Amino acid sequence: MTRHVRVLAALAVLSAALTGCGDSGGQPPANGPSPARSVAASVPAVQGPPTLAPGAGGLTPVFARGGKGAGKTVALTFDADMTADQGPRAAGGERFDNPSLIALLRRLDVPSTVFMTGRWAEEYPTQAKEIGNDPLFEIANHSYSHYAFTPDCYGLPVVGEERMASDVQRAFAAFEKAGARNVVPYFRFPGGCYDDKARRALAPAKVTAVQWDVVSGDAFATDADAVAREVLTGVEPGSLVVMHCTRSAAPVTEDAVRRVVPELRKRGYRFVKVSELMRH
Repeated sequence: MTRHVRVLAALAVLSAALTGCGDSGGQPPANGPSPARSVAASVPAVQGPPTLAPGAGGLTPVFARGGKGAGKTVALTFDADMTADQGPRAAGGERFDNPSLIALLRRLDVPSTVFMTGRWAEEYPTQAKEIGNDPLFEIANHSYSHYAFTPDCYGLPVVGEERMASDVQRAFAAFEKAGARNVVPYFRFPGGCYDDKARRALAPAKVTAVQWDVVSGDAFATDADAVAREVLTGVEPGSLVVMHCTRSAAPVTEDAVRRVVPELRKRGYRFVKVSELMRH
């Protein structure tokens, strides 16, 4: 509770006490102060991140780009991928993080949404906390395990329907344990693969699924210019771009971002997080 709210609350209690001790039988005098509840009502409510209403039959809603009201805005999103069984590879020196990319986004002042797996947050808790406490960023959920939510999804192991919602909740728990605060109720399906069964199974998690309309092609790419061209060719007002924050699987993303950001700004675009894009 902020100091401002505590002061208002104290005034409200004092006002109520004075009214009760007066001669008006518990009613405020005709020309006296307003009832205590009007003081509390003057405190503005804190607005949380927007979400979409569930689909037909309670299916998890899916958001892929901003509406017409978004104007020349674009959301860059970065998947921090790490599957549940990649711990030995990380222990052997493979890097699933990309701190220099995060540093670049800070230098360029680019608000971004990082879709993080719970396993990534466990492997890099300090980075998860730093990202999740920097107002430039917000952390969204990319599952705990990075296992697929449908069969035949880029060769990923498959999580059973009965464990889908708990896998998502386990990721949120990992973010909390790491100390990340700027966490939004958004979820990205591993591999972007989903069907109605997965959307129905995720309903108890009460998240909004977030896809994209621009594929950067940075996963396993070796040509930063080619990745930049894909983004610059695909972006339109309200676009949502998918990229990666994993050095081992997306080694040229940082260089591509270094080309994309100034060019899009020159074209008049403003960078926003998914939570802002979803408001339009």
